Amino acid sequence: MKIAIQMDPIGPVDIDADSTFRLAEEAQARGYELFYYTPDKLAYNQGRVTARGWSLQVQRVKGDHFRLGEETLVDLSEYDVVWLRQDPPFDMFYITTTHLLDRLSPGTLVVNDPFWVRNYPEKLLILDFPDLMPPTAIARDLDTIKSFRAEHGDIILKPLYGNGGAGVFLLPESDRNLSSLHEMFTGFSREPLIVQKYLPEIKDGDKRVILVDGEAAGAINRMPAEGETRSNMHVGGRPEKVDLSERDLEICARIGPLLREKGQVFVGIDVIGNYLTEINVTSPTGIQELERFDNVNIAARIWEAIEAKRK
Repeated sequence: MKIAIQMDPIGPVDIDADSTFRLAEEAQARGYELFYYTPDKLAYNQGRVTARGWSLQVQRVKGDHFRLGEETLVDLSEYDVVWLRQDPPFDMFYITTTHLLDRLSPGTLVVNDPFWVRNYPEKLLILDFPDLMPPTAIARDLDTIKSFRAEHGDIILKPLYGNGGAGVFLLPESDRNLSSLHEMFTGFSREPLIVQKYLPEIKDGDKRVILVDGEAAGAINRMPAEGETRSNMHVGGRPEKVDLSERDLEICARIGPLLREKGQVFVGIDVIGNYLTEINVTSPTGIQELERFDNVNIAARIWEAIEAKRK
C-alpha cells in the first residue's frame, strides 16, 4: 500500500516513545511505501487535495532515525491510506485539516476518520457515557464553575481542547485562585473550560488503555512524578506495566462499538480508578510502552485492522 502520514516534524520525535514513528516502522517492515508531510503542507486546489512532502524511510537509530527523498507535491487521492497524526491543540487549524481530508473519502482511507475526529474531540465524546465518567461540567461562566466546586469539593480544571497535561490545575476546595485562573484562561481564549471532580485514585496512576478498531488491546499505567497531580508522560509521568481490570473491559465494551462504527481505528482512553476521563482520538500515544511491557506487536494489529478495512 501507499501510505501518507500527516504529522508534526519528524526530526524531534523520541523514537523510543513516539507512536507515529512506531506505526511508520511497522508499515515499512510490511513493505508499504511511505510519504510524510506536515499539516501546513496540506492544501485544496481546484478539486484536488494535495500535500507537499517527502518519501520517507525510518530506522531505529537515535539521532539518525529517518531519511527523506526530494520534496514533491502529491495528490493524496492516489494513496491507499492517510494517517491523521498531528498533535493537538484542537484548534481551527486542526479542524480545517479534517475538512480537507474528508474529501478523500471513499477512495482513500483516512485514519482515524476525520469527520468523527472533528466531532468527537478528547474531552467531549465521554459526554455520551455519563455513567462512566466522574462528575463533569463544561462552562466558561465562572459562577457555574464555582457552583460545581461548592457541590463536589476538590476539582480538576483544564482547557477543553488542551493536550499533554498543559494547563491542568488541581484546585482544592480551600484554594482561592479559581477566579484568577478563570480570568487568565478567558483572557487569551474564547473556549470553555472543563471541570471534573478530583479523583484521589490518581495517586495509584492514570491508566491509558489502547483500543484497536474498538477492541481493548492492553494498557499501561502512568504514575505522576513526585509532587505532581498530572500523570501525562509529556510532563514527567512514569509508565508502568498493568493488566486490564474488569472495569476497564466493561468500559471498552461500552464504547468500543461506537468507535468501530465511526472509523476510530487507534484510540487511547484514560481511566482513573473506575472512571473514564478522556477518549483520545486525535493522536493517541502509548503503543511503544505497551509493546515493551506486554511483548506484543500493537502496531501490527493496527495495520491488520487497516488492511481489513481496505479490503
